Amino acid sequence: LRDKVKYLAAAGVDAVVCVTFDKRFAALSAGAFVTDLLVQKLGVRFIGVGDDFRFGARRQGDYALLQQAGKAAGFEVMSTVTYTEGGRRISSTAVREALAQDRLVEAEMLLGHPYRLSGRVVHGDALGRTIGFPTANVSLKGRQAPINGVYAVEVYGIADRPLPGVANIGTRPTVAGLRQRLEVHLLDVDMNLYGCHIEVVIRAKVRNEQRFASLDDLKRQIANDVVSARDYFGLATPQ
Repeated sequence: LRDKVKYLAAAGVDAVVCVTFDKRFAALSAGAFVTDLLVQKLGVRFIGVGDDFRFGARRQGDYALLQQAGKAAGFEVMSTVTYTEGGRRISSTAVREALAQDRLVEAEMLLGHPYRLSGRVVHGDALGRTIGFPTANVSLKGRQAPINGVYAVEVYGIADRPLPGVANIGTRPTVAGLRQRLEVHLLDVDMNLYGCHIEVVIRAKVRNEQRFASLDDLKRQIANDVVSARDYFGLATPQ
């Protein structure tokens, strides 16, 4: 949500109203959505929606219904045209599919910027530090990223320039992990980042996540991952 609000502000949006999507809100009929929220609480005069916009419980409401409600309640409704790039419709589904298949260039074209994840650095189990590769554990707060594996990344929010690194996004099968986690190892930087809110920009896929027979095998592979990330960023390996 923080990222979405930031992008909206950059696009010139003055205010954002966030509504908690709980059981009560999910059960609102399309009519109640218009009357209670749009008319009574927000006092809307103009609404712009996508041509496939649906609203209300069980997706009862559509653009046609919204137009009818607008005529009755005195607000104008406009449908934004479908935006395409290279003949392909830009949608969240298309973005997720491109990311899930590691088509990062295509995803960047659809998004208008490289895919990125952000969150606060929290305490983990310090496994990375014990095997020689300290990581920043970034809280995803229940979000499920559509990508999975090891990536060359750039980290924003902790210096006056982006810092290169290598990140693992996955469940850490070698240590029987269950939840998806984002762990970032910065190249040539060792900083205390606990509590910092950082942005991790995904630049290139290094490999898929895999399970190793031992921590020693994992350590050797991470060393190779670091070399791959260095090669991507054009960084020399320290002697």
